[in-house]
Amino acid sequence: MPKRILQGVVVSDKQDKTVIVSVERQVMHPVYKKFVKKSKKFAAHDENNQYKVGDIVSIEESKPYSKTKTWTVISQNA
Repeated sequence: MPKRILQGVVVSDKQDKTVIVSVERQVMHPVYKKFVKKSKKFAAHDENNQYKVGDIVSIEESKPYSKTKTWTVISQNA
């Protein structure tokens, strides 16, 4: 099974070797039929602490690094 890849914005880099990435998606409201933005935060592994707040990055599913961290940053998008 292929690993999921998501794109989002780094919102926190305060932890060591970890960044928090906010991923935004659009879903249609079931009653009003209007598109609504939903976002979710993912903790992603950043081995070299090279990503900073505001960077647009791609994250990929990976092995569990901790209880909440099961994603890895694979690249920075311009």
